[in-house]
Amino acid sequence: MATRRYHQAGLYPRHIDIFKLTENFVATLSVTGENIQNFHFVLRAETLLSSMGFILLGLFPGTRHVSVLIFTILLVYIVAISGNTTLVLLLVLDPQLHSPMYFLLSQLSLMDVSLISTTVPKMLTNFFSGTSDISSIACGTQIYFHSVSGGSECILLTLMAYDRYVAICKPLRYGAIMNSEVCFQMAMVSWGGGAFNALIQTIYTLHLPRCGAREVHHFFCELQAVLKLSCEDTSIYEKVVFVDGIVLNLIPFGLILASYIFIFHNVLRLNSTKARNKALTTCSSHLMVVCLYFGPTMFIYMIPSVLHTSEQDEGLSVFYTILTPMLNSLIYSLRNKEVGKALKKVLGKVYNIR
Repeated sequence: MATRRYHQAGLYPRHIDIFKLTENFVATLSVTGENIQNFHFVLRAETLLSSMGFILLGLFPGTRHVSVLIFTILLVYIVAISGNTTLVLLLVLDPQLHSPMYFLLSQLSLMDVSLISTTVPKMLTNFFSGTSDISSIACGTQIYFHSVSGGSECILLTLMAYDRYVAICKPLRYGAIMNSEVCFQMAMVSWGGGAFNALIQTIYTLHLPRCGAREVHHFFCELQAVLKLSCEDTSIYEKVVFVDGIVLNLIPFGLILASYIFIFHNVLRLNSTKARNKALTTCSSHLMVVCLYFGPTMFIYMIPSVLHTSEQDEGLSVFYTILTPMLNSLIYSLRNKEVGKALKKVLGKVYNIR
């Protein structure tokens, strides 16, 4: 029965003896002066356990048509990488797109590439290789870069709303306020804020003892899914995660909504129908991206984990880590006439060269 329990936990035969020995020592050991050596042995054994890494249960375990789902995600990944890379190249190559709004948009595309590349390649590698293991270092790397990309995107989307506010509500001062130095500072604040938050979250999460648990009920090393493996009380840290969600999700979302209240108030006062439509088109693209990203993240990180299941978390994670990076590039390319003109111009040059 014990051996079957170890296999159900995803442990291989070479690990079972170590687990049995460690569990026996932890259950019976009394730390006194005469058995310090045994206690040190237990610590070394537990260190070995923690270095074994994790087992990713994958996307929706038990799904009948996993192959169809994986190949769909592969297609989405290709479209997302191609779309965002093309968008960044267009914004760099076309001088007409060298404006604050498009500079911030290029940073958003880079964040989307980072966000989707943090999770999908490992998922695909595990599927095609038939394995589900991930090392502790790789798991920590996933947690860190996923948190960097996610946190940075929250900050950047807020700053993009401020850019639209200045462009529409204070057009005469736009060039002075949104100069190149300010744009660069906005990018640094976004990346730096996300990196600092991610570093704290990753160090604390991986520092918690796991007591032999290895199965992550997710398709990547998501912070809250890894936290559930800890044998310590994580209620205080979960409150910290909730506060972090307020800082990086609720407050930015509130600032974005406040910006658009002022924006729509000014747009409705414009006399020119053409100017009004152009402003609404630009703002609607940004609002769509905001809703696609903030909706799932606020549900996952601001609603107590007892009120939603692992399956719901996985589904929403697929939405904001895989689908949203693809949709962002399509929204800004298909709904933006200037980007469309730049793409036609570049394709025309390539065609003429050939």
